[in-house]
Amino acid sequence: MNENLTIAISKGRILEQSLPLLAQLGIQTQEDPNSSRKLVFTTNDTNIRLIIIRATDVPTYVEYGAADMGIAGKDVLMEYDGDGLYEPLDLGICRCRLSLAGPGQTRVINRRPRVATKYLRTTRDYFASQGKQVDIIKLYGSMELAPVLGLADLIVDLVESGNTLKANGMVELEKIADISSRLVVNKAAMKMKQALIKPFISRLAAIL
Repeated sequence: MNENLTIAISKGRILEQSLPLLAQLGIQTQEDPNSSRKLVFTTNDTNIRLIIIRATDVPTYVEYGAADMGIAGKDVLMEYDGDGLYEPLDLGICRCRLSLAGPGQTRVINRRPRVATKYLRTTRDYFASQGKQVDIIKLYGSMELAPVLGLADLIVDLVESGNTLKANGMVELEKIADISSRLVVNKAAMKMKQALIKPFISRLAAIL
């Protein structure tokens, strides 16, 4: 197994934009991951296989050695509580931003503001850095609906064009962080499989 590399990639846009990068390195899957229900894919490089998993699981698989490397969004990595990863490359794909947003019309709030988000850790740190106290409500999707229905006053979510916010009568108030997809590497694998991993990183860096 020390002669093989397993790369974990999150489903969706990251997968779609990662495959062309890998193709530039001459690495292609034997089957199309976008049309298959399989989760493990061999490639034309016998030393490399891909596993396709949920975005939030990528750093866990990599840190605990089920995968040697992974590709995940910076938003996921900011939420991850672990120290077994290196983050050697910003791949520059799936760019967006993590932002604080709220209703376009100012509302008077006579209590501690409620903020809806799935980014609990990042949101907590953001408001703590400003010395503000808020109540954080965890949601998994449809953040823009929370202020519309009075569940929350503000949201913290990913923003790309801003069109979804605008369609729901909301505006972007402040950018918290620029987001893009990053390559992460298991720390132990970097040492034990450096003959495979370091050239891979160098070749990938050269095409970015």
